[in-house]
Amino acid sequence: MTKPVVALVGRPNVGKSTLFNRLAGERLAVIDDIPGTTRDRLMAEAEWSGHVFNIVDTGGIDPSQIASGSGKKPLSVGSSEFIQEIRFQAEIAIREADVVLFITDAESGVTPADREVADILRRNQEIRDGQAWPPVILVVNKADNEARRAHAVQFYELGLGEPYPISAQHGTGTGDLLDVLVSYLATRGEEEEDDSVKIAIVGKPNVGKSSLLNKLVGEERAIVSPIPGTTRDAVDTKIIYQDIPVTLIDTAGIRRRGKIEQGVEKYSVLRSLRAIERADVGILVTDATSGLTAQDAHIAGFILDSWKSAVVVVNKWDAIEKDTYTVDQYTAHIRETLNFMDYTPVLFISAKTGKRVDQVLPMALRVQEERLVRLSTSQINKIMQNAQHQHPAPSHAGRQLKIYYGTQVRSDPPTFLLYVNDPKLGHFSYLRYLENCIRREYGYMGTPIRIVMKARR
Repeated sequence: MTKPVVALVGRPNVGKSTLFNRLAGERLAVIDDIPGTTRDRLMAEAEWSGHVFNIVDTGGIDPSQIASGSGKKPLSVGSSEFIQEIRFQAEIAIREADVVLFITDAESGVTPADREVADILRRNQEIRDGQAWPPVILVVNKADNEARRAHAVQFYELGLGEPYPISAQHGTGTGDLLDVLVSYLATRGEEEEDDSVKIAIVGKPNVGKSSLLNKLVGEERAIVSPIPGTTRDAVDTKIIYQDIPVTLIDTAGIRRRGKIEQGVEKYSVLRSLRAIERADVGILVTDATSGLTAQDAHIAGFILDSWKSAVVVVNKWDAIEKDTYTVDQYTAHIRETLNFMDYTPVLFISAKTGKRVDQVLPMALRVQEERLVRLSTSQINKIMQNAQHQHPAPSHAGRQLKIYYGTQVRSDPPTFLLYVNDPKLGHFSYLRYLENCIRREYGYMGTPIRIVMKARR
């Protein structure tokens, strides 16, 4: 079952990022340990009372930036242009999240922007089994003292039920908030069994995701049925490809509005994250005409964080002037930018003309096959012995890592358990070296490898 998504929504300066960091806790440091993932802290995994979930900060709208480049003065929080943007933020969250945390500010009280967002959230909720869905939890932040906690009752006027006063900075009240949150997550319905290979088509806006989907479906001409996806405004497409059932998960639909490019692109995190969580393989579609951007790297990072396999597809290749070295230069640039996923295959296609589109599904299915490969214990131990012989682990404080034996404990993704003298001696660089040794034996193309060390008694 995929991890549920909890979205943080609210106007600027109410403490969304502070609460995000508070809920993420130490898990955020785990994401920081991944090399090359220099992306904004928009998503993190959190856990409370045995419930694991993803939190997504939909922040990033700054009224001083909305008129960027327009020569206008910074917009006030109550201005109509700004209200339009937080409306868009709220609509995305209500469509994509399992639970919405609506963050307000006890210090400033109820504002017109708060009323607007509350109205949007109420109007867009569905009624399921007599309950509004997704649930919206009203959070009154910056309630740092007794007086502010008492004044939180004024937020009842927003019509979203009981307000929960907290201090994200000091942690006051966050435990009660999390108890309420996981009570909603506990009632989340189980997903139906589906043995098809699930392939998510992800990428930033306007790179050609829908065009690629249409080409894949049109060429196969074997649609079994369109089924509603977990994201309620998206549609999964089921096809049969070479007798293999495949579910294509489309994430198209988010488009840039006005000049708020940076903020709006951050909202695509919700949809991309949802699709990646449900998928076996993520097809990261990029635009050859604009090159690989920071937003492309962000989405690639989400694929890695979820331990999913990946294929990088460079679309609009027909619009590029090419010579003998163009493909090699583009590939080198992708490898450098996505150095944390250097095992990922790269395809150059044109969804518009159909050139090389026929290679996309075969490559995705091949990557899925490699994801499920299991190595024997004897193979793994031979790899580890040769690795230590060729390049012993560096010593630390006079001690050196020793690997006694290893085994593959699971696939999907491939996970290797190594019994060692002291797991603390396993430096990241040496783990990366061991991963490369495993890949030399068996490529695991497009698939991340997880190595876990355990002390042998």
